[in-house]
Amino acid sequence: MGLDSNLDFDWRLVRAFLAALDHGSLLAASRALGSSQPTLGRHIAELETQLGVVLFERTGRGLRPTAMAARLAESARAMESGAVSLSRSVSGANAATAGTVRISASQATARQMLPALLVRMRQELPEIQVELVSTNEVSNLLRREADIAIRMTEPTTATVVARRIGRFALGAFAQADYLRRRGTPRQTADLLRHDVLGYDRIDTIVRMSAQLGTPLQREDFCFRTDDMGAYWEALRQGMGIGFVSESLARTDSQVQRVLPQLKIPSLPVWLAVHREIRTDRRIRAVYDFLARNIPASI
Repeated sequence: MGLDSNLDFDWRLVRAFLAALDHGSLLAASRALGSSQPTLGRHIAELETQLGVVLFERTGRGLRPTAMAARLAESARAMESGAVSLSRSVSGANAATAGTVRISASQATARQMLPALLVRMRQELPEIQVELVSTNEVSNLLRREADIAIRMTEPTTATVVARRIGRFALGAFAQADYLRRRGTPRQTADLLRHDVLGYDRIDTIVRMSAQLGTPLQREDFCFRTDDMGAYWEALRQGMGIGFVSESLARTDSQVQRVLPQLKIPSLPVWLAVHREIRTDRRIRAVYDFLARNIPASI
């Protein structure tokens, strides 16, 4: 079943539907679209009324798509792709190298790696302005939430072109005062007797600890946050043992490596761009610069 071509659709309604489908809640979807939560809710309700179907079940944890929403998603995405193509054709986005490029990157990447690279890029490509979106959520390249994305996971969307260009080498670290106060762990099992810093919704540390033979659960973390800046500061202030990149740990001489025998899998760095816009001269210039200059090991 597809969207009925006889209905006079307001594109904003379909856009609201797809944002809610991708982000799982009205709050997250409204943030992604730069709209208010009540407005987005009205758009979805209006689309449901036009179609005569229920698209989402409202739950305490957000929006749960119905089977009908899943059936309509493919047709809605085709409409989205056509609207984006039309917008790009009208704007003549491929005409010049000057202008703005929007880059999406994780908080860790945005903090540790990109600032120095962007200084160099400013010298090489002075006609380009950069908008940096520092988020641990995956930005949607198709909807131009970003022109280029630097991700820790490989994109699976067929219309996205991605290259694996580097890796984040990780380790376990703690501040010197914490180690003087609590002692230095000698083996992985010792972590269960220490204060360990974890993430909130990101399950990287939980999965990694299970692979290493000492499974850690949420309750084993004395502090949980997905804000990488706050996580790093908590580690630096001596709150406990944390897992960060080796390059970040080297920026503070009071932060020491612990459990060096841990073979923590590195995080891959993927550079991604939408297939349709990789020929845009401005975006291609930035993409090529990042591909050349992001170090293989970070």
